Amino acid sequence: MDLLGKSLTELQELVKQKKVSGGEVRQFFAGRIKKYDKELNSYITTTEPSEGSEEKDIPIAIKDILCTKGIRTTAGSKILDDYLPQYDATVVSRLNTGGLSLLGKTNLDAWCHGSSTETSDYGPTKNPYDVSRAPGGSSGGSAAAVAAYLAPAAIGTDTGGSIRQPSAWCGTVGLRPSYGRVSRYGLIAM
Repeated sequence: MDLLGKSLTELQELVKQKKVSGGEVRQFFAGRIKKYDKELNSYITTTEPSEGSEEKDIPIAIKDILCTKGIRTTAGSKILDDYLPQYDATVVSRLNTGGLSLLGKTNLDAWCHGSSTETSDYGPTKNPYDVSRAPGGSSGGSAAAVAAYLAPAAIGTDTGGSIRQPSAWCGTVGLRPSYGRVSRYGLIAM
């Protein structure tokens, strides 16, 4: 089955109808990441499925500023290169409860200090529509991953435009909830 261009909701429905498994969806995106992300650099870390999630869960990308238990979280800085949080951010826990699994952690300006995703210690992310251009930031890795369909959806964070700007620069939809609507527990401070 061709999964290219399917929305997150469409993928969830296909899995629910057992037309495709969550594992097949993950393999599809893992293959695209392997093929295209060398040039885009939208991911810092990719992950394997957690036990029991491979058949039902849809994988999504999460900005590497959110803590993920036992999975490297860098905040785009080599200072945290080996940091393995002991807990999940509330956002991550709720995504897991909702039937979504982690495909990988996306690139960002180090510590979210920037507006282009060019200041990551892991190298700049490129805009998938024109690799000579920036994707915006600081959630540029998340926006670029969605725009290049290296993830069906991605989580970013926004203090001063860090979801809105990259989504506009990459031609995706970005939603910034009102302050306090989403828990910040497990989000590394800017």
